[in-house]
Amino acid sequence: MTNFDIGLFMFAGALLLIGLRMPVGIAMLLVGGLGYAAISGADRLLASLNTLTFSRFSSYTLSVIPLFLLMGDFATKGGMNRALFRCARAWMGHWRGGLAVATIGGCAAFGAICGSSLATAATMSQVAGPEMRRHGYSPALATGTLAAGGTLGILIPPSVILVIYAIYTEQSIGQMFVAAVIPGLIATAGYMLVVNLYTRFAPDAAPAAARMNWGERVRATADVWPVVLVFVLVVTGMYDGWFSATEGAAIGAAATFVLAVTLGGMRWQGLKESLLSTAETTGLIFLVLLGAELFSAALALSQLPTELSAAVARLDVAPITVLLAILVIYFILGCFMESLAMVLLTLPIFVPLMLSLDFGMDRTQVLTWFGILVLMSVEVGMISPPFGLNLFVINAMAKDVPMGETYRGVMGFVASDAVRILLLALVPAISLWLPGLW
Repeated sequence: MTNFDIGLFMFAGALLLIGLRMPVGIAMLLVGGLGYAAISGADRLLASLNTLTFSRFSSYTLSVIPLFLLMGDFATKGGMNRALFRCARAWMGHWRGGLAVATIGGCAAFGAICGSSLATAATMSQVAGPEMRRHGYSPALATGTLAAGGTLGILIPPSVILVIYAIYTEQSIGQMFVAAVIPGLIATAGYMLVVNLYTRFAPDAAPAAARMNWGERVRATADVWPVVLVFVLVVTGMYDGWFSATEGAAIGAAATFVLAVTLGGMRWQGLKESLLSTAETTGLIFLVLLGAELFSAALALSQLPTELSAAVARLDVAPITVLLAILVIYFILGCFMESLAMVLLTLPIFVPLMLSLDFGMDRTQVLTWFGILVLMSVEVGMISPPFGLNLFVINAMAKDVPMGETYRGVMGFVASDAVRILLLALVPAISLWLPGLW
């Protein structure tokens, strides 16, 4: 058996174990270890493991992950999700389907300080879900909107997935965040358009709510200025070089903590819960990162990424065709794989492949553009039936809604995502224009 064959078996084995619900980090550690030993021997594997953990986790840059997670937890405990939804509802709730549109807007704003799709979906469902149901919204539209809106948590910066991608590809975290801004705004507008079209064809699914007066609108808007300030400070500061990504995450977490205490009434119990939740999630992510590191090293030894890149480069097809094939693979994988696992499992193969193709851009532009495409593909996977994780989170919180209704309600948003991904694949400037201004 050649090393290339071992690489193929590793990739297939990891997919199989993850499909059988083995924890992602353990599956990648196990398969990566076996593949490494098969290629280089057990002694080389043990020698690698002796330094692998320290070399991966001693990186100062990785501390940005728990800090952004902590910022999202503080925002949740401080009730900032409620303030954001109230503001969106004050301006849009009186339209037909306005509460669903307000939910999308609230999710986008909360994603700017959260960075997690599941957290955004879960926290906004507690606020917006009962409101939509109380006003007579159909179960399909209500749950579909919440599931789709939650994906904005990983698209609107800061995003944990983008941080991991930037670290893996050695790109600027600040530049990746800025590159995601316009695609994130397009996603938000696309979701709002889906709600508008849905209510045109099914007007009874989304009755209009009462119009708020101007005084209520002004008060609701005034409540969200701290959130806007934190977002602008963190993203602009990182990109303009005022501070590093890690320092920006620390500033954002500290500012959100102060706001949660002073404006949201968070106390000692809320602080303990935020710290424990952040520690648990960070431990999970770091285990996956460790498994991905060993898996990636074993794949590199197998020469699978290199030989695959060379084989594709010899094909008589346009680079955009290869890119579209990669995006289709992401779409399929996203139907049954968790987002972080999907990214870390595929990057060792797809990044070298993308860099081997001629898109008429330099290395940084290709990696930035591809990173946003990966992020959006992961986002679609979160809401793609039958196994999109956001669908299960929302359905578990709306126990009276059949899963089939949630599937039906989310399909329009999936179509919107597909159009947006195709648009960005054909027009890279959507993600590269804003970073190019600096």
